[in-house]
Amino acid sequence: MQRIRLRYTKRGRLRFTSHRDFQRAFERALRRSEVPMAYSAGFTPHPKVSYANAAPTGTGSEAEFLEIALTEARDPEVLRGLLDASMPAGLDIVDAVEARTSGLAERLTASVWEMRLDGVDPEDVRTAVAAFNDAETVEVQRKAKNGIRTFDARAAVADLRVVDAPADRPGERPCAILRLVVRHVTPAVRPDDVLSGLRAVADLAPPVPAAVTRLAQGLFDEESGTVTDPLAPDREAAPTAHPAVAGAAVATAPEGAGSA
Repeated sequence: MQRIRLRYTKRGRLRFTSHRDFQRAFERALRRSEVPMAYSAGFTPHPKVSYANAAPTGTGSEAEFLEIALTEARDPEVLRGLLDASMPAGLDIVDAVEARTSGLAERLTASVWEMRLDGVDPEDVRTAVAAFNDAETVEVQRKAKNGIRTFDARAAVADLRVVDAPADRPGERPCAILRLVVRHVTPAVRPDDVLSGLRAVADLAPPVPAAVTRLAQGLFDEESGTVTDPLAPDREAAPTAHPAVAGAAVATAPEGAGSA
């Protein structure tokens, strides 16, 4: 049995696709592409697809991951192209590797998020970010199944800063762009929880909902403060092609072969 790991996106209007909607679209793509899927046992067999830490509905993403199990070996890049062609534009399959290591989910320990705050002056956001970063704890509340839950949003945030936004056109409202690195903890701290924290510490309240996009997710490197590519270990574990074969492949390859 071969396992393939895929990275996919949620862009544009497709950011409002629920996880269940994506599952249905992806399973249709598997059938259209005639992928030799492995199935679970039992009375209602299902294709063996494992999803890892899906982004909330309404959130864009450049870094969603899943793993599929096949009964016959396939070239990961060819398979990626077939599946991508069968998916709606915006739900794009952008990367594929053969799984050669264990524990993909265990390597998803943090996410890099971007929040666009339209109608908010960047200087006001910088003041709020400084107050958030200086705080030891920032308690926020979220509605849960068992009522209102209170938790600390500060401890999970490894980095929070304001980054330069594209130059505004004449007459356009101000805009602030936040970049944050959030560890995956329990309870999960989401970008909207951080926004609630900014409201709590500095009364920052954007006039319109923030546009949120996950830029990356993977293993958090405590030393550098960066989030690494979770598929890199599988690439590194792949057998290296013989130099002569690799050279021939490059010589005969045809030419020419984001942000939500």
